[in-house]
Amino acid sequence: MSSPATGRVGGGLLDPGQLVRSLPDALKKLNPATLWRNPVMLIVEVGAVFTTVLAVLDPSFFAWAIVVWLWLTVVFANLAEAVAEGRGKAQAATLRAAKRDTTARRLKSPTATAEEDVVPAPELRPGDYVIVEAGEVIPGDGDVVEGIASVDESAITGESAPVIRESGGDRSAVTGGTKVLSDRIIVRITQKPGESFIDRMIALVEGANRQKTPNEIALNILLAALTIIFLIATVTMQPLAIYSKLVNPGVPDSPALNADGVTGVVLVSLLVCLIPTTIGALLSAIGIAGMDRLVQRNVLAMSGRAVEAAGDVSTLLLDKTGTITLGNREAAAFVPVDGVAEQQLAEAAQLASLADATPEGRSIVVYAKQAYGLRERQPGELAHAEWVPFTAQTRMSGVNLDGRQVRKGAATAVMKWVRDAGGHPTDEVGHLVDGISASGGTPLVVAEQGRVLGVIHLKDVVKAGMRERFDEMRRMGIRTVMITGDNPLTAKAIADEAGVDDFLAEATPEDKLALIRKEQEGGRLVAMTGDGTNDAPALAQSDVGVAMNTGTSAAKEAGNMVDLDSNPTKLIEIVEIGKQLLITRGALTTFSIANDIAKYFAIIPAMFAAVYPGLDALNVMRLTSPQSAILSAVIFNAVVIVALIPLALRGVRYRPSSASKLLSRNLYLYGLGGIIVPFIGIKLIDLLVQFLPGIG
Repeated sequence: MSSPATGRVGGGLLDPGQLVRSLPDALKKLNPATLWRNPVMLIVEVGAVFTTVLAVLDPSFFAWAIVVWLWLTVVFANLAEAVAEGRGKAQAATLRAAKRDTTARRLKSPTATAEEDVVPAPELRPGDYVIVEAGEVIPGDGDVVEGIASVDESAITGESAPVIRESGGDRSAVTGGTKVLSDRIIVRITQKPGESFIDRMIALVEGANRQKTPNEIALNILLAALTIIFLIATVTMQPLAIYSKLVNPGVPDSPALNADGVTGVVLVSLLVCLIPTTIGALLSAIGIAGMDRLVQRNVLAMSGRAVEAAGDVSTLLLDKTGTITLGNREAAAFVPVDGVAEQQLAEAAQLASLADATPEGRSIVVYAKQAYGLRERQPGELAHAEWVPFTAQTRMSGVNLDGRQVRKGAATAVMKWVRDAGGHPTDEVGHLVDGISASGGTPLVVAEQGRVLGVIHLKDVVKAGMRERFDEMRRMGIRTVMITGDNPLTAKAIADEAGVDDFLAEATPEDKLALIRKEQEGGRLVAMTGDGTNDAPALAQSDVGVAMNTGTSAAKEAGNMVDLDSNPTKLIEIVEIGKQLLITRGALTTFSIANDIAKYFAIIPAMFAAVYPGLDALNVMRLTSPQSAILSAVIFNAVVIVALIPLALRGVRYRPSSASKLLSRNLYLYGLGGIIVPFIGIKLIDLLVQFLPGIG
């Protein structure tokens, strides 16, 4: 997981046993019908077939050694992809079993008393209604239309804490395969056959629907172009070799060069060592592993394009509530009017809030207990009380008790109640309300018997560490914009406290969409999170739209990622994972191309030093013989693929920094390393293979 302190994104570790378990799948991928999607490795396989035929016609230990290592090169390349795909197969098997074994109680109509019949979950269609009670598994994706229940989503998210799902609002969506723990709900199925959330997760973890991204396609074109260039360069060496033997007839034949020119085995070896086999072998694994890292963090990406786009994002749009703030406003202070003691205001605020079941109402009761030592009471303790529950229509709550009438709520609603009771709110109340609003807080007025006692200051609490996370984004060159429905004064106060670059107040769905389009018109890629139906247009327009799993079906359909943990701050981590994917691909491409330098120095002198003794000066590694040099280069070319599989799966460590610093780091670490490592590796292999018959 990423760490806010270090700003680094790690990755999953490679299980060595996975190499063995994935070997059968790697062998299956030798089928040319499968391998044609990777042109570089297809060339290697064709070369392996060609050298096998040559070794059969003119057998020698050297020829068969080359044949074996060319085939191993192809197998190792397939192994990298098979390991990346295999990491999700166990999860896919579990999900598939859950889907297959689930049944549904389908209702004839959307009422709890309707007639029902039991059908297999796969037979459900959009618009069907099912009833699910405690202990039963929800049979398909849908929306709760009646009831409220506690749901265990650990089968999907891995999170053991249950969540609440209820009809209406933005927490009505449920996912097939999750389990109801309490109460009873009626669910309207929204999924189409074969397109459930579990189906998409299975397709993702198995890599079945992984499409190549634009950057990956561009890199494949580059690798194919390099392969063609080196193929032409290799072929042109043959006439040069024939001419060299003609003008130097006294030079004896060797396994590398004879009267017919360069031997076929050596020619293929040269081609395989020069084309970018390392990155060609690892490219697919890098892409699959990037999506796998998202799965490990409980994020479902609908395509590799979305993961890659996350790495290029330059603007982040984040909802205030639940993303930047904790989500519920909390009581922060009781501010009495002149002539009223704080203790008196606190006691009245507590009484008036006992009938308020909202999070804000509960926070007032808790604050009165913690800050003023008032015993927490329950409505049932006051038998003679007449409770006035909070409603969206009245916008206040209260109690009538022993001749007392106490109210708490929105300023306009409570002051109207005071006036209706014959009271006259003073100007002081208006100043207190305006002051709290200007500071970014929410004022609630408390009154008793037609007299205002004071104001409660409710405050949005910014999540710990948010300013540091936004500082990281700024270092990465990413602009952060907070979106909220609050008034501009409140929005500015929260934006300043959180440290975002900009904010959009009183935002409507149209405002969000217009902001995204404006950013995109400037050539920037935009990412945002959302969970409501009103977020769907903006999620669809965004380059990276992350829908919350707790959100509506419309939001999840519109986005190209779904956060199974419903943690909106994870958008920041998604961007880091996307950047890590791009950096890993660039680093290994640099390493692969830099490898060629050492291979030039190993193979070219081995081929022509006998004809042109001056070329022996290029044998800087002082390799034992031409055969040893060529075989060592081929072996290193194969072994380095296996050595780099863990790095391809884990990803290059990402640290927030500028593009120029990342480029410099790539060139120094992987460019220079790509030159030095092969020199050392080929020399060490040469010291081992020189003792083989016909090699030294």
